[in-house]
Amino acid sequence: MPRKLPALAVAVLSLTITATAAGATAAGGGAVAGPAPEKAYVTSQGRAVAPASAPDEVRAIIEAGNAIATKPYKYGGGHGRWNDTGYDCSGSVSYVLHAAGLLRRPLDSTGFMSWGERGRGTWVTVRTNPGHAYLIVAGLRFDTSARSQTGTRWSEQMRSARGFRGRHPNGL
Repeated sequence: MPRKLPALAVAVLSLTITATAAGATAAGGGAVAGPAPEKAYVTSQGRAVAPASAPDEVRAIIEAGNAIATKPYKYGGGHGRWNDTGYDCSGSVSYVLHAAGLLRRPLDSTGFMSWGERGRGTWVTVRTNPGHAYLIVAGLRFDTSARSQTGTRWSEQMRSARGFRGRHPNGL
C-alpha cells in the first residue's frame, strides 16, 4: 500500500517545484540566486582570497579590491580617475567592477540602483541606495564602512540589506 504525504508536505513540495520551474523571483522582481558555491575568506592581513571555483571576473574583483582595501575614504574618490589616492563607497565598487571588465565608467550609488540585473547574484551583488553602495562578492562584504572597524574594506560580517536594492552583473 503506497504511503500518503501529509497535505502540508504536498503543498510545500508543489510550491517548490512550481517556483523552480518558473524561475523564482525576489520581492524586487529579480531572479533569486543562491549563495556562491564556495566562499572567499579574509586573511589576518586584511586581504581577500578567492575560492578555487570562482569565475575569472570574481578573481579580478577580489584582486582589485585588495589593491584599494586599505586606501582612505575620500569623498568623490574613484570618480574622476580610476587610480586615486582614496575612494568613496561607490568609487570603490566602481573600481573593482571596472577591473573585472563589468563597468565602463564610475557610477555613484544612485547610478548603481539601475545597473546590471535586479536582485541578488550568485557570486556578486551590489547593495545600493541613494546614499551608499557596497558589494558582496563570493560571500565577503566589500564596504567602506568596514574599514573603520577592521582597517580594510573586506569583511566576513554581513550588514543588514534593509533599505538597499540588490543588483548584479548578468551571469554572476
